Amino acid sequence: MRNTTRTLLAAALVLGVAAGPAIVPAVAATPTAAAQQTSDPALEVAMSAAIAGLPRADATAALVRVGGTEGSWQGSSGVHDLESGSPADPAARFRAGSVTKVFTAATVLQLAAEGRIDLDRSARSYLPKLIPRSYGKVTVRQLLNHTHGIPAPDFQGGTVEEWYENRFRIHTPEEMVRSATAKPREFRPGEKQHYLNIGYTIAGLIVERVTGDTYERQVERRILRPLRLRDSYFPGTDPGIAGPHNHGYQTMRLDDGTTGLRDVTVWGVTDGWAAGDLVSTTADLERFTRALFAGRVVRGPLLEEMFTLPEVPDVKSGAPAAFSSGLAMKRLGGREVWGKTGGRWGYNAAIASTRHGERTLVYSVNSTDAKGQDTNRTALKVMVAAYGLPD
Repeated sequence: MRNTTRTLLAAALVLGVAAGPAIVPAVAATPTAAAQQTSDPALEVAMSAAIAGLPRADATAALVRVGGTEGSWQGSSGVHDLESGSPADPAARFRAGSVTKVFTAATVLQLAAEGRIDLDRSARSYLPKLIPRSYGKVTVRQLLNHTHGIPAPDFQGGTVEEWYENRFRIHTPEEMVRSATAKPREFRPGEKQHYLNIGYTIAGLIVERVTGDTYERQVERRILRPLRLRDSYFPGTDPGIAGPHNHGYQTMRLDDGTTGLRDVTVWGVTDGWAAGDLVSTTADLERFTRALFAGRVVRGPLLEEMFTLPEVPDVKSGAPAAFSSGLAMKRLGGREVWGKTGGRWGYNAAIASTRHGERTLVYSVNSTDAKGQDTNRTALKVMVAAYGLPD
């Protein structure tokens, strides 16, 4: 089935792209690539090869930055949009998806350092009118490390086509929390791990409760402004991307019943909120990653919360937990790599680093299979080129 879909995607890149309700005629898209010289020739070769040949079936553009003491490299490939075929803008903004969770976790941990949030205190004690007694034992720490046992809320549709039909629907955090907590728990808090957005939705509401301010302004005041992340912002109910950005495309069933690519650049993200609505750039995310791993965002002992995996099994696979508070850990090329990926329709993004910043990686891939079950092929090539194969 997946091979068939990839064949259809390849054909779609040749035949045309759907934008809105109509199929847009194809215009020749000339693959482009731009790279900044690095002192590490092997890194340059590997990274250039990882993003070569775009646009192709799985992605239309890629923006990549590698940094750290082991060498640096910057490159871009692909097109700004399939209609014009103009080169991808390496400074473009994009949807960062669940990379937002790192910013949310860091904000909560800053408030914990100030004594305004207690990680071992129940979420219900902060939000007694919203969190029911059935979830009264869930702690703030369990919200951040996905061991809370709260299921996902209900949304309209289970297919990309159904999501597309509801792309402008506005979801409130309270609505999502009520939908989730009306269901039975998946497991006892602290016993297993299940990666979901809902814990971060609740965490965002706790930030608002203890500060008397909006979640967005708190992240801006605590992280975006101090680090001068001038191209990062929260879009709220605006479904567009402000400023320069490369278009995102997603494979789906088109109006004529065929499978092809549709321009999904304009798409509301209120379902993500504190778990996934950030818009950013690779330059901003690289600056944030360096500061975070250097202890300049979350300071002191609380930073270790982001590098501590709970000793519980994954609810689905039974494998050891892979998510900490805000980050995830994988062993690549024989060492631990910490970071976070994110996906919105038409966009995949990630930040990653070795523990002490020897090698950092930030990428944005305009993937045509975002939110798929498998890792996007181009994104996987980028990760392997930067760090090596999974152990």
